[in-house]
Amino acid sequence: MARRRNLVKLFTSGIIENNPTFVQLLGMCPTLAVTTSLENAVGMGLAATAVLACSNVVVSLLRKFIPQKVRIAAYVVIIASFVTIIDLLMQAMLPALSKSLGLYIPLIVVNCIILARAESFASKNAVIPSFVDGLSMGVGFTLALCAIAIVREILGNGTLYGFKIFGEAFTPASIMVLAPGGFLTLGLIIALVQFLRQKAERKEKN
Repeated sequence: MARRRNLVKLFTSGIIENNPTFVQLLGMCPTLAVTTSLENAVGMGLAATAVLACSNVVVSLLRKFIPQKVRIAAYVVIIASFVTIIDLLMQAMLPALSKSLGLYIPLIVVNCIILARAESFASKNAVIPSFVDGLSMGVGFTLALCAIAIVREILGNGTLYGFKIFGEAFTPASIMVLAPGGFLTLGLIIALVQFLRQKAERKEKN
């Protein structure tokens, strides 16, 4: 029972307390680049989640066999292998999404979230906790991308997942699908998350 509670706490940690985007501020490049639409955000989030979970498992399995001096290089090779698999699967099964995400799928290899979890967690823990940690961070990253994309797509295009939700009278704020809109949305959501976290902490102390 205690182990199950620890795994549940570990899973929720990456989504809420240590969200990689809104709390740790990691992976900013894909966060700003692919969140112009909800479809792109979901695709990138799920791809990163798959790579995170799988690479964490393999790093955990091999942690006692990888020499300390070459561990980072070994982690990059492991991550790159899973990124290649995901990239080829997306090209075969979801060619439109793969084309839309473009270079950002291969760039998952150097995503600091994935390498950080391999180094700080998977290399020091057993397989199941490492898998849960990767899944947690991946889900947290996906939810963060989706939150930003929903705001940007609705205000910037008047659509949600490609479907129009406003009438012809609506005038989209084109800036929201450009870089300034990405920074603005990200900053406002981070501020909101920090406000809610501080409010919850004060309530807990009282």
